[in-house]
Amino acid sequence: MPGVQYEEMLPHEIVAARTDKPLAFLPIGTVEWHGVHNATGLDTLKAHRLCVLSAEAGGGLVFPPLWYGEHREIQLMEANPTSREAIADIMQLPPENFGIGTMNGATVDAQAHAYNDLLFHTYDQIASLGFRALIVLCGHYPLQLYTDYTSAVFMRRSQMRVFAATEATFVADMVEELGARVGDHAAKWETSLLMALRPGLTDLSQLPPMGEEVVGVSGEDPREANLDLGRRAVAAIVRRMKEKGDELLAGERANRSVKP
Repeated sequence: MPGVQYEEMLPHEIVAARTDKPLAFLPIGTVEWHGVHNATGLDTLKAHRLCVLSAEAGGGLVFPPLWYGEHREIQLMEANPTSREAIADIMQLPPENFGIGTMNGATVDAQAHAYNDLLFHTYDQIASLGFRALIVLCGHYPLQLYTDYTSAVFMRRSQMRVFAATEATFVADMVEELGARVGDHAAKWETSLLMALRPGLTDLSQLPPMGEEVVGVSGEDPREANLDLGRRAVAAIVRRMKEKGDELLAGERANRSVKP
């Protein structure tokens, strides 16, 4: 049975899936510190698996994730001045490795422009492959700064609709229902998601006892993370992503029908 990951499919499988639903998913993220208890690839692992589950549930194809290229010096957790030295110590690296100016001398502006160009290039490639709509899922939340800009500019010159969001965006109105803060960094929310999405890549036993500081984490206590929250959140996010994909394609069809 054909899967939904574009790079793993044969040409006739791609054509059949795209004809049925010309929707693409692009997960983007990074590799960075996510506490002593989570895999460093959490952001991208999370986004990729959510895209795969959404495509399996409602159609569409998932493109390979973008792991690198982001605005590293000011958006990477290791560069956070309040935790840089503690994280560097745990990773057995000098804190200077995460300072401003370490990215081959590239300016902050140059890094931002390079990432925007990478996103534009990727959107163009996906559009050239016959897709009518694209959902970009930002596993690393600061990347939405770039996807909001690039998607708006891209749609001025392309018929392919692009919607970019974080997984938290899809369930921002469900805090009370889910019983947890929606969106964090390596805390209760993200840790619970990784538990559900990629079992075995989280180890709560690595965390210090209650009352002690958890380095490089922002949000509700990760020691409260649990599989039940993760599963309920994943189900809600996948449902909302499926709905958004249908909405994008309906809007794209309506837009084509009114053009001469």
